Formats: sequence, structure tokens, C-alpha cells
Amino acid sequence: MRFFTLILSLFTFITPLLAAEFSPDIPLDITKPSYANPWKRYKDWAKEDWKTFNTLTESTSPAVGGLKKIDKPIEGNADNGKKLVADRSRGGGCYACHVMPGATLPGNVAPDLSTVATWGRTDEHLFNYIDDPRRYNPTTVMPPWGAHQVFTEAEIMDIVSYLKTLKTPSKFADNKENPQTRPVPVEDRDNLDPFENPGMFGTELGTSLFNKVGATGKSCASCHENATKTFQQWAVTMPKYEPRLKKIMGVEEFITRHARATTGEEYLAQSTENLGLAIYLRYLANGQTIQIKAEDANTKAALQRAEQLMKRKIGQLNFSCNDCHDFGANHWIRGQYLSGLTGMIDHFPTYRTSRAEIWDIRKRLQWCGVAIRANELPPDAAVYGDIELYLMQVNNGKVFSVPGIRH
Repeated sequence: MRFFTLILSLFTFITPLLAAEFSPDIPLDITKPSYANPWKRYKDWAKEDWKTFNTLTESTSPAVGGLKKIDKPIEGNADNGKKLVADRSRGGGCYACHVMPGATLPGNVAPDLSTVATWGRTDEHLFNYIDDPRRYNPTTVMPPWGAHQVFTEAEIMDIVSYLKTLKTPSKFADNKENPQTRPVPVEDRDNLDPFENPGMFGTELGTSLFNKVGATGKSCASCHENATKTFQQWAVTMPKYEPRLKKIMGVEEFITRHARATTGEEYLAQSTENLGLAIYLRYLANGQTIQIKAEDANTKAALQRAEQLMKRKIGQLNFSCNDCHDFGANHWIRGQYLSGLTGMIDHFPTYRTSRAEIWDIRKRLQWCGVAIRANELPPDAAVYGDIELYLMQVNNGKVFSVPGIRH
């Protein structure tokens, strides 16, 4: 009887494959997390704990204070200020966003500061704008360097002293150094060539796992015999709302929970096996266009939450998703080009050449948080599901091509 019930449930899964929400008849394990619990940050990532600063779910950053009065001219150590603006260990340094004298591969998200000493700014204004620019502009994309303890007040005075020496426009000997003339990177590698993209080996692993008989004596193929046809469009309609979990669930989390409930296998989030199956199931949808439908109340609610999450300032550097990928889109931050939201997700999971690793979209979201000094959340965090849905919806109509390959 139990066997019959399982097969009936799996058949039910096949028929509403493209529904707006998951059917409650689809077998899922909902008793425990889909990741290795407790979640631990990757060993080769930054080890700091930024618990005193906002995450996507917790509000712990210090409030914006009032203007600090500067009663006399600032006379700090300009030479030390010059070193501080170039210090990449301090949140990337000022060169990350500003053109300044002597900068290597400066960014252009923010104004060119080469002549800031001629702008007529008072010492008090310069000090406060570095200490916490939100005192002047509540939605600024500039970090609150002093208020969030990246620089001390004495160091900010040294930086102000250095800025007061900048009167001559920067000149670049090489067009590639100038962010205004630097060539925009173009990804022209064949991501579906296994000789070009190591991520393609994930399709082989995924195929093998799809046909592997699990602890229950069943494999994925036992119920999905013609995977090429069955999953031709499934991935381009994901993620979706899961009523039992009361949140948006993506492909990777579905693999973990569905496998537990059917084959009895344990494919934890971001494991090699999970990535292999995720690549395989998305690979089957290659050439299809993303088709996120926001017609039901739960999907609409998730997208509304995501719009706010995209604006939410987090971490010691106080950035939001939109700061980099909307306001800062199509600009340089140091030697890295900031993409817009379009084209951001249609190639995940992606092989990252800089890390020699395959990453799913949730790991990329975790990394973004850690990069701006915000504690990441576990892979199946509900807020990540909302953001993933939002990114997919923004990319409606884009053609799937998985696995990707990026820096």
C-alpha cells in the first residue's frame, strides 16, 4: 500500500510540473534543513563575525548619528591618508569606487576625486561625509567608514588632510587603467564545451545520479523515465512557492527534500551531488526562455518582499543589492565590472574560474553578503528564495544556458 501511495504521489508530481506552486502531493521531506546543519561558513572565506551589522533578516547596525562639529582646520598626516585610501583591506579602499592620483584600476561608481580640494568643501563636510555620508544623503551608496568602525576618527582626519591636497585631474597612460575607456568584458567562451567549461562535468554526474538506485530501491528515473521530455521546461519556471514550507523553494532545495522522500538519498545543498543534479535538470531546459508567472497571491507576495530585500542595506559596508546592480550597474568597482540584473541568473549553476568551483545562485548570494561584511544565511533561507524568484522574474524571456562560466 505504501509503495502504491508513493507511485501515485510521484505521478501527481509529473502532471502539474509547470504549476505556479508546488502541489502538496509531491513527496518532500520537510522535517529538517536541506543543508549541513549547523551551517558553517566556508573555511576559505573571511572568518570575521559581523553580528553588529544588518543581515537580510536582522537589523543590528548602529543608527545614524548627528553631524560632528569640527571647530578648527584639520591638520592630519596627509601621507598616511594617502596610504589609507589605497588600503584594500579596508573594505576595498577608496580606489574601488573613485578615481584618485596613483590609483591602479580605479572604479567609477562614485565621483572622480582628483580635484576634490578645489570643490569648496569645508573640513567639517569632508570629515562627516567619510565618517557617515548618510548624514547628508540617507540613500548613499558610500559606506559609513567611521560610524561602522572601518576607520578611526584620527584616520579619517588623515584622509581629509590628503584630500585637501588633490587639485590636479588624474591622467592615465593606459586606456585600460581609465574606467571611462576601459573595455567592457565580454563573456565569449563556449559554456557548453566541456573542454572550455569544467562545469559541464556536472551534467555527467547529474545523469549518473538521476539513474542511481537509492536506499528505497528507486531512482529518479523510476518515475521520470523520459527526463529529456519531462524536464524540458521545468527549470525555467523555478523557483516556486512551497505551501508546506511556506516559502519559495528552488531547484537545489527541491532536490534535497524530494530525494529524501523518494529515493532515500541525501543530497545536501551545495554538495557535489546536489550541484550535479541541479546542473543536469537545468541543462535539460537549455534553449528555453525563463517563464516566471506572478499570477498567484503567494508569488506576488514573495516578489513584493524581494523588492524590499533588494534595497536593504546590510553589512559593515552598508550596501544593498541594488547599490551595485542597479545604481552601480555597468560601472567599474576596481577592476571588476558590475553587471545589471539582466543576464545575471540564466547561467547558474556556474563554474567560477577565480575560485575553480561550481556555485549555485544561493552560494553567490551568500558570497555577496560576506564580501560586504555581512553574515551570510543558510542556503535555504527564505529571503534567498525571494531574491532568486525576483532575479528570475526580472530575466523573464532570457534563454537558459547552463552550466555557465564566469570569473
